[in-house]
Amino acid sequence: MFKENILKGKKILVTGGGTGLGKEMSEHYVQHGADLVICGRRESVLADTAAEFKDKYGANVRYQPLDIRSPQDVEDFIDSIFQEGPLHGLVNNAAGNFISPTKDLSARGFDAIANIVFHGTFYVTNAVGKKWLEQKIKGSIISILATWVWTGSPFVVPSAMSKSALNTMTKSLAVEWGPYGIRINAIAPGPFPTEGAWARLSPKGDLDDSDSMSTIPMGRVGQMSELQNLATFLMADGCEYLTGQTIALDGAQYLSGGGTFSQLSKMSEDDWSEIRSMIKKTNDSDKQKRST
Repeated sequence: MFKENILKGKKILVTGGGTGLGKEMSEHYVQHGADLVICGRRESVLADTAAEFKDKYGANVRYQPLDIRSPQDVEDFIDSIFQEGPLHGLVNNAAGNFISPTKDLSARGFDAIANIVFHGTFYVTNAVGKKWLEQKIKGSIISILATWVWTGSPFVVPSAMSKSALNTMTKSLAVEWGPYGIRINAIAPGPFPTEGAWARLSPKGDLDDSDSMSTIPMGRVGQMSELQNLATFLMADGCEYLTGQTIALDGAQYLSGGGTFSQLSKMSEDDWSEIRSMIKKTNDSDKQKRST
């Protein structure tokens, strides 16, 4: 679909770029000539991804562990990138989520999601945007949202609330920063299974059964190449007039109604207890990996 070096000369930062959707988009950017910077909370994962891209494509990928919940750490990180040369693109991909009845959420559980998705994404966006405004650089920002920004979604209320706010940020900054050549768009993927996300959002495989597929008019989950192509199109030159938009990539699922997790209303308290235990095991495993 694209010329091999369509992104040559562009430096792109992908938050959460070491795993999942972030890694998939990062690889496509590298394949098409971009200079890549990735960040995330686990240095070992970032290092492995950078080494993999080096082996496959001969690309030198800059990586750094970063907790985007810390505004000062974010400012320092963005400063360090621009000291080596300007960024031209940002993908706000870092996120967190898990399914839970809202009545069972603690304040700490709510903040665990909102501090990453809502606060952290704004911190990174604003830090990069300020640099572009100061240095009179045109740039492109893509935020990875969800179709819940239009429908809402039960059982993932902290994420639905936070991503809805980012949808508003996308429209607001497109107007505020548009006169300076800065474009702000978002992608709202439907189900694109990744190992990390599915362990928290579909621990029992509930989203993989025929009932779930029946909510998607195309009858299947998304293919990574489809997300990669859209992310590259939005980052490349040639569509500078496109800004302030959140584009659904979900096989028309959200138009068919209900929200991604609406079918979970059928679950019993015992089902939820089992799911909480499974999610806790996943989180404990991730904590152990970060400490080693």
